[in-house]
Amino acid sequence: MAPARLPLIHHPGYSIDWPTRHPFPMAKFSALRRYLADRGFDDDPLVEWITPQPATTTQLLRAHTPDYLQTFYLGDSDPVARKRSGFPWSQALVERTLLEVGGTLAAAHAALTTGLACNTAGGTHHAYPDAASGYCLLNDLTVAAHELLARGLASRILIVDGDVHQGDGTAFAFRHEPRVFTFSLHGADNFPFTKRDSDLDIALPRSSGDDDYMAALQAHLPRLMHEFAPDFMFYDAGADVHAGDRLGHFKMSLKGIRRRDRYVLSRCLAAEVPVAAVIGGGYDRDLAALVERHAVLHRVARGLWGEYRS
Repeated sequence: MAPARLPLIHHPGYSIDWPTRHPFPMAKFSALRRYLADRGFDDDPLVEWITPQPATTTQLLRAHTPDYLQTFYLGDSDPVARKRSGFPWSQALVERTLLEVGGTLAAAHAALTTGLACNTAGGTHHAYPDAASGYCLLNDLTVAAHELLARGLASRILIVDGDVHQGDGTAFAFRHEPRVFTFSLHGADNFPFTKRDSDLDIALPRSSGDDDYMAALQAHLPRLMHEFAPDFMFYDAGADVHAGDRLGHFKMSLKGIRRRDRYVLSRCLAAEVPVAAVIGGGYDRDLAALVERHAVLHRVARGLWGEYRS
């Protein structure tokens, strides 16, 4: 029997027309898709591209308040709230955000069947149930985790957040939910400057490098997987840990990101814990360099797929 194909989730609507000098690199999603196509992912018999549907209001209401969703759909006239989000509201932005959340939902459902799936977007971990924050309008991780719990598709979910910025919105959303364990490995002196309590926070100092990061990850992830015994995992593979990232302040290399992603995904595959991975943050005016960092996740996933599923 032929092995299952690795699900990769993408929608062309992830990227929209965007202010040229805005610090959020909206073009990176379409550029990442082209990068992977140029490296043979479209012709790879072990890769399946899935086009997601937008998240529904029913799905969003499990993670966000009705009042906030109304603001999300219709726009916020409060300049303070707009500053907190970091985004200029538009209907196009609403639609692409719904697609992004839909992509993480699709990755979660696909991973339940295959064991691993990767979105080419996602990781909007700063969004709170009732507010946007830090370039995050909706929290795709909390929406997808609530979806699995509500439908009885998972009962113990571990969220491993490897972004350089703490997943404060995710931590807050699940602060009273024992079925979800939030683990954030991030920079101590970086946004958000008021941290929330994850179930486990590991805050590393500025200029932390490959070995520092891996030592922390290896010290905690195996123990969490053993003690919490998740039956599903979400992995936020933030590329903003790279030394070249404008907002990161770590000193990790491409090799270090590759080591990290391979370690996390291989632990999940070996333990037969389904994992849905998202790309998280990454900020660089050099779009080609940024896309190369984000693509590490998908290239590592494809490599591991060949090892575990052949």
